[in-house]
Amino acid sequence: MKAYQWLALPALLALAACGGSTDAVRPLPAPPPPPKAIRPAPPAAIQTQRPRPHIQVLPGLEGVIGADADALTRQFGAPRLDVREGDARKLQWSGAPCVLDAYLYPPDGGGRPIATFVDARRGDGRDVDRAACVAALRKPR
Repeated sequence: MKAYQWLALPALLALAACGGSTDAVRPLPAPPPPPKAIRPAPPAAIQTQRPRPHIQVLPGLEGVIGADADALTRQFGAPRLDVREGDARKLQWSGAPCVLDAYLYPPDGGGRPIATFVDARRGDGRDVDRAACVAALRKPR
């Protein structure tokens, strides 16, 4: 062998080492499927899942709890505030002795909203007896 052939031999060996088996060439695995999107509930479903209000039972609130807006207007006059939110309604009356809020919701079986809860406070925000406020604001018959 001639000297230049000895010089070419390492280059040929290095080139032969580069050629690998076909096992090394594999297709890439398929990507995992995208996660399933979580769809939010439609607004109507959210509103129907609202918990039913607790019906307040306290002495002195007879004729107020369970009354609809017309009956409350006959007892206290026109409300100074009438706020509706969905199927709920808040009516408010005020006078020198107190401010009375009545919260009305439709009954479980449907129908006209009725007062299920009342709250009373003084003009400065301090709590006042609910029954005393009802008696003070009720129109004479």
